[in-house]
Amino acid sequence: MIRSVLASVSPLRQILASQLCTSSITLAGIRPLGPKNKAPDFSGTAVVNGDFKTISMKDYKGKWLILFFYPLDFTFVCPTEITAFSDRCAEFQKLNTELIACSCDSHFSHLAWIQTPRSEGGLGDMKIPVLADFNKDIANAFGVLDHETGISYRGLFLIDPSGEIRHSLVNDLSVGRSVDEAFRTLKAFQFVEKHGEVCPANWSDDKPTIKPGIKESKEYFKKVDGHT
Repeated sequence: MIRSVLASVSPLRQILASQLCTSSITLAGIRPLGPKNKAPDFSGTAVVNGDFKTISMKDYKGKWLILFFYPLDFTFVCPTEITAFSDRCAEFQKLNTELIACSCDSHFSHLAWIQTPRSEGGLGDMKIPVLADFNKDIANAFGVLDHETGISYRGLFLIDPSGEIRHSLVNDLSVGRSVDEAFRTLKAFQFVEKHGEVCPANWSDDKPTIKPGIKESKEYFKKVDGHT
């Protein structure tokens, strides 16, 4: 059954499926958690500043958190995403926001990858935790586990200080995510929390927002569309 599906999936997924799948299962797709869901409690071993450390959802109470999943260590798109988030960690922290990268590899695999130079496809120095989900419980709880291959899709979850998911995004394996967009989205949700106004399409912090009301919103529309 699995073999008959391989023709319709990407080359990377074909490789993973051929290596990891040994039994017949029903493919039901994924059901990632979305807004208004409480983020599942999680706990696991992460590589933090070159050492092993147990981290959990409770450690981030009172902070914004971006938890992003990636498929596998020692692959191709994944290091570009993880290093991009890590290199901009300080910008997120200025907004009371922490970042965690997570995959279904072991913490030993994470450490080996971190110790591999970036010039050789490794992660190099990491400023963010890289969390091991070897038993796949975390990816499964967030709804991004691919049961066909046993790996996670590229899920990203923005969690607010109360532990509620405000934004979620899931990419298939072959396309990486934008750090700029994650940062913009974070700032938009924080603006809404602080000011009560809502953010239109392509909003950035140098652009106007909308007062959420039939009459009040017209102030925005006159400002941006007054020439029509």
